[in-house]
Amino acid sequence: MTELLYLQDSYIKEFIANVEKDFGDYVILDKTAFYPGGGGQPNDEGWLFLNDKTAFEVIRVEKEEDVVRHFLKKSSDINLSGKTVKGIINWDKRYKYMKYHTAIHLLDALLRKNYGKAFLTGGQIYVDKARVDVDFPEMSKSMMPEIEKMVNNEINNGREVIVKFLSKKEAESIPDLARTKPGQELLKKLEIVRVVEIVGLDMQMDGGTHVKNTKEIGAIKITNFENKGSHNKRIEFVLA
Repeated sequence: MTELLYLQDSYIKEFIANVEKDFGDYVILDKTAFYPGGGGQPNDEGWLFLNDKTAFEVIRVEKEEDVVRHFLKKSSDINLSGKTVKGIINWDKRYKYMKYHTAIHLLDALLRKNYGKAFLTGGQIYVDKARVDVDFPEMSKSMMPEIEKMVNNEINNGREVIVKFLSKKEAESIPDLARTKPGQELLKKLEIVRVVEIVGLDMQMDGGTHVKNTKEIGAIKITNFENKGSHNKRIEFVLA
């Protein structure tokens, strides 16, 4: 079982871990701060250092059941089983993912608050942009300047973003905590539910990494709008 450090603290950039098993192209650690991807957020990349001398590039991270696989680009045949390593996150990428992820939550919350019938149905984060799909038949391209301004005004308000861990009973008592069908199914299986709250505005079940305050996002700029059907509008935006 891999201890998931990123669930407690999104700002861990370095950590020490033991290699439980080296399978050649990937290793399993006893703990990790590498996010394995999910919910539209890409997996982290970075490095594992052995004795601060030999570096192995982490090129992909995947979670399966209760373990996390760290796929490595090895330049030697060193077997890392039983070794102690230092993990270092590619922070530039991770921090961008955090900003985009929190911006998506903010956009979702403000669409719901101001339009009532706008529901995010999906999203994807990239290192240089993000997109969301919205079920809002009345949404049009002409609304994008208003939505962009609405989000940026709220970013500037500097709302705190916090992580909570709730019991199943507490989580099920909060409306719209899980907003997608996969999330609703997952909620039924969990005994402890991780929740990300934009204080005073939004609360969602979420397993990703986020900034601590909306001001860290800086600003967003909507770069594209697509009408992909009456119940599917797509918004793309970048960090400005």
